[in-house]
Amino acid sequence: MTTTAADSTFLRFTKHHGAGNDFLVLIDPDGANPLSPDLVRALCDRHFGVGADGVIRVLAGGDQADLVMVLQNADGSEAEMSGNGMRCLAQAAVQSALVAPPTFTVATGGGVRIVAYAQGGDPDTAWATVSMGRAELGENQPQKFGDRKVRTVDMGNPHLVMFGPDLDDVDVAGIGAHLQTVYEGGVNVEFITTGDEPDHLVLRVFERGVGETQACGTGSAAAAAAAHSWGLVGRNVAVHNPGGTLEVNLDDDEILLAGPVHRVASVVVSPSGVLAGSRPQMSPTA
Repeated sequence: MTTTAADSTFLRFTKHHGAGNDFLVLIDPDGANPLSPDLVRALCDRHFGVGADGVIRVLAGGDQADLVMVLQNADGSEAEMSGNGMRCLAQAAVQSALVAPPTFTVATGGGVRIVAYAQGGDPDTAWATVSMGRAELGENQPQKFGDRKVRTVDMGNPHLVMFGPDLDDVDVAGIGAHLQTVYEGGVNVEFITTGDEPDHLVLRVFERGVGETQACGTGSAAAAAAAHSWGLVGRNVAVHNPGGTLEVNLDDDEILLAGPVHRVASVVVSPSGVLAGSRPQMSPTA
């Protein structure tokens, strides 16, 4: 019988955020602590658990890369890649002495990524730049109004970028949730508009398996790539997420995403205790 983390007495996570996109990171070099979807959901619950947009396990790499990223969304589902999560992983791995800066490689479900890591002035603050691969642009989708544009973007995970003149009244939660039923396997949805300065974008995002979040790294890269294809921005783009600004460089061969990362806590949990105290399941009404 396979032993899971729910059978362990205690697990030690660190909590990090990149522009408000927060993750619990488990250093698990031997791969001894797989996390069940139920445990991830319980951990990520902001009222009955610790609270996070997702959980990352950091495994030792092999011939392919220095490290391996296993990423699960707040609903327990697995995701291919997260730019903000990658920066959180990088900080946890450096602070645990699994790798040393300035650069190292990480194998993800979206391919191998290179991270450039620079320590900040505070021990728990850093700046990281992540190679994001190339953006595969889908066809422009016809729109009823000329001031709106929509297209899919593949960043190793699926995105739908929607440009409009104003984000204030957008029903991010409603539209985002509906689109999860339209796209098989779900889709990350970016709602964008241009900023007050050239080469600036403003973004709100609905992440599959999570909901509306404070920031999305792959979403910021997808948004910049789509906006550039529409002639709205150049190749060096500042993407203003609700939780902070991320920098995207649109090179022909490799998109680079840069931004801050902060460690905010160390958390020791009892998996069985977290599961026992998890959110009660609602009984169906008669």
